[in-house]
Amino acid sequence: MNRSFSETLKALRSKKGLSQQALANKMFITRSAIAHWETGNRLPDAVMIGRLAEALDTDINVLFDAMQSGEKLNVIMVDDRKIVLTGGLPVLKEVLPHAAVSGFTDAGEAIAYAKQNSVALAFLDIELRNTTGLELCNTLLAINPRTDVIYLTAYSDYSLDAWGTGASGFMLKPITPEGVRKQLKNLRHPIWLGGSET
Repeated sequence: MNRSFSETLKALRSKKGLSQQALANKMFITRSAIAHWETGNRLPDAVMIGRLAEALDTDINVLFDAMQSGEKLNVIMVDDRKIVLTGGLPVLKEVLPHAAVSGFTDAGEAIAYAKQNSVALAFLDIELRNTTGLELCNTLLAINPRTDVIYLTAYSDYSLDAWGTGASGFMLKPITPEGVRKQLKNLRHPIWLGGSET
């Protein structure tokens, strides 16, 4: 439940003197969608955030900041080779300085972490010991459908298989800050990084 976003939305709507129904009418959506957002049961996607900002005549960053505030941005990287994590985790920490970045060599440990923490972004090697990144993606999305997944591999042959899993992106190793920033622009569920460019 995201109280910060729900309270911000409710306050902005009230300040404009709009009922939930009036705001819904302006956005051409149902009143129940507004109600779900204001109770914190659901969060709008990036398109709806833009429409909300327009309907409420407010800066979109206010809504993005409210969505992220109070919630730690959890980012994971899963690769069964420690050397890849050693090189990749500092890159993710550089690009995502306000995120909690964790690395795992074991898919089971990553799943256990995802069950305890809301993972916003997961960088997954496609070839993992005892499983595949494709299978891990499906598991992570079953735990949290709003997790953005970016596949990492040394082989471009996997790209067609990867797109069928609901992932947001695909990167060839080794990862670079520029490559990560490029991927962040195409997330299915955009994340707000404060002042960073995404």
